[in-house]
Amino acid sequence: MKFTLEAGAAAHLIRGYSDTEIRIGERSVHGSCIVTADQLLTDWGPASFAEFGAAHLATLLALAPEVVILGTGMRQQFAPAALRDALAQRGVGLEAMQLGAACRTFNVLVQEERRVAAALFLR
Repeated sequence: MKFTLEAGAAAHLIRGYSDTEIRIGERSVHGSCIVTADQLLTDWGPASFAEFGAAHLATLLALAPEVVILGTGMRQQFAPAALRDALAQRGVGLEAMQLGAACRTFNVLVQEERRVAAALFLR
């Protein structure tokens, strides 16, 4: 009897992280990125969470997530009200958390086959 769900063979899972990289499957990412179960975007815009704003939401929303996770770096930071409001108006859930918690939460949601997009920042 299986006690855990297994993501499809092609699903992206986060294998590890540090303050200099995020390991997604077999790839090593050294900057901010967006990851879903089936896509990895490494050239989408803001280099740090401080630079992330409403102008960057179009890329996330184009992925049609039901939940967006913000991995805010090595310490937890909160999403600005404008971001929270923009996502709420579209019926998209939002959680902001420290990078490690975001990586773990993303993996759980992918394995539950939820439509999740994670915007991950090293700084």
